[in-house]
Amino acid sequence: MKQLKKWMQNVGRFTIMAFSCLVMLTACNENDNPVEPDPDYPIAADMVKPAFLQKGDKVALISPSYFTPMENVEKTAEVLKEWGLEPVIGPNVGKVVDGRYAGTVDERVSDIRWALNDPTIKAIICNRGGYGTIQLIDELTLAELKASPKWLVGFSDITTLHGLLTRAGVMSIHGTMSSFLAKGGKDKTSTMMRDLLLGNVPRYELPAHPQNITGTATGTLVGGNLCTFAPNLGSQADATIGQNLILFVEEVEESMHNIDRQMRVLQMNGVLDRCKGIILGEFTDCGSEFTYESVEAMLHDMLAEYNIPVLCGYPGGHGDVNLPIVMGAPVTIDVRNDGATLQFNIEGSQYDVNTAEISGVHMNARARMMMAGKREAE
Repeated sequence: MKQLKKWMQNVGRFTIMAFSCLVMLTACNENDNPVEPDPDYPIAADMVKPAFLQKGDKVALISPSYFTPMENVEKTAEVLKEWGLEPVIGPNVGKVVDGRYAGTVDERVSDIRWALNDPTIKAIICNRGGYGTIQLIDELTLAELKASPKWLVGFSDITTLHGLLTRAGVMSIHGTMSSFLAKGGKDKTSTMMRDLLLGNVPRYELPAHPQNITGTATGTLVGGNLCTFAPNLGSQADATIGQNLILFVEEVEESMHNIDRQMRVLQMNGVLDRCKGIILGEFTDCGSEFTYESVEAMLHDMLAEYNIPVLCGYPGGHGDVNLPIVMGAPVTIDVRNDGATLQFNIEGSQYDVNTAEISGVHMNARARMMMAGKREAE
């Protein structure tokens, strides 16, 4: 009896060990084979560029995330009128649910569908971000987004909608919203977004940055707010599932360790392997719990191993200057020792923009010393 009991114990131990080894092998295989690119992902040549606006066109104002005070929406409507456009406020704008949301999920989705399906509406501007678009991912279909291609404008939590549109094969604009436009709409952040909607496409010239990695790359522009798009991996809003990507990243009020965590999630899922280049935007009011000089310095160490160009200091995100970019567009970045360029390879009236002159960003003495040291090392 004792021998039988001992034999059964040994069998149990062996079974547990075998199961543990199987789990470890499975985990290793998953890490060795990250998520494969989606074969149905639209290539750059197939991306639809919505028609640019004409004076008199209708523009919808909707709130897909947190609510916006009606005062801001109404002031934005006045700005649009001054631009020669006709604002139309979404049916559910102004509602407040659970203290923050701009309506229920159904109400917020309903306003998106209303704006898409009304043929007289030519563009959509989101009132604000905050949180909530992740709740809409499975409520919308890529087919309905592709059926009515029109410009959608927003940033922050609106990153999710940019991801959905890119997956649907439609370009969109990462740009300012009602929470900022309500201030008057005469600043460069606002007027350049207006001009882009009207067909004037910027070609950005950026100053040198000590954390830049030189090189030239062309690919499809994806990304946005890091902590918004990283959780969307594997969903139909995951625009990083394609190949030949130019990844744009910005963040606000996040710790360095959480930024590192989200970038590691992208890394482990093979996203960085699919990137031809990376654009680092504003990291506004982000933590400094480590001894890195900046978030860009921390990310430089991670990204250097990929041997792809990294463009730092793009004035886009949650800072005072948030210059518009075209998500889903084929873009080219050229990062040099003396500066960088970002060009959108789409139809439109192209013009040059010196971002340093707009944002007032000039390298300080320490940055110049770092650049000088880097050049000597090269």
